[in-house]
Amino acid sequence: MNLHSRSALHWRDLLLELVSRDLKIRYQRSAIGLGWSLMKPLSQLLIFSLVFSSVLPLNIDNYTTFVFTGVLTWSWFNTSLTSSTIAVTSNKELVRRPGFPVFLLPVLTIISQGVHFLLALPLLLLCAFIQTGLPGPAILALPMIIIVQFLLTLGICYLAAAAHVYFRDVEHIVGIGVMLGFYVTPVFYRPLDAAHRFAFLSELNPFAWLLNCYRDVFIGHTFPDGIMVVKLLCVAIPLLIGGGWVFRQVSFRFVDEI
Repeated sequence: MNLHSRSALHWRDLLLELVSRDLKIRYQRSAIGLGWSLMKPLSQLLIFSLVFSSVLPLNIDNYTTFVFTGVLTWSWFNTSLTSSTIAVTSNKELVRRPGFPVFLLPVLTIISQGVHFLLALPLLLLCAFIQTGLPGPAILALPMIIIVQFLLTLGICYLAAAAHVYFRDVEHIVGIGVMLGFYVTPVFYRPLDAAHRFAFLSELNPFAWLLNCYRDVFIGHTFPDGIMVVKLLCVAIPLLIGGGWVFRQVSFRFVDEI
């Protein structure tokens, strides 16, 4: 086994250990434990389903599955980004440890939040089954969509985590940004028609494309549009490369700044 292989295995084991540690600390002495991770998306699902199905109906078919897909997907991104922004500054003891791979901290956060996403997926599948039936072979595309979301999120998280070390206002800017992003992304409403004056909010929004891919599987029972997936990768990969490069370039000064 060469040096690079041993390093990769070491980082993998370290990452798994850190994820396990993070989850244990977060839910220690909690009666429900990981069950709390389901409470927020389920509460949002209940509110949106009640309001936009009965009070102010949006007339969207299979709305419960539609909005559950949006809430769950956005929740993973939202919690990952807000937590990753402070991933470096809140782990000073790890950053100061000689030889610690600091670049793993945003990855750790996204995977940790991704555990909650995966725990809620069976509920989404059950909801989709009740409303639309079995997804069929299209379900095979789900791991690919999840990986694309991971890559897209990681690129953004690297940039936010690096910036926050030098500018502590970034945490608050990110909080406002994800709040605004929730409303301009078709999480609980259908994507805007091309003729709409604000159609660009859906047409140029990578997370709107991502939601379309998930909904193709869960509601349409079809494989995601190939062009949509290519567009997502064309955004996610350069963003990841650029974000990772910036993070590595400034990480040598993290110890002095925190």
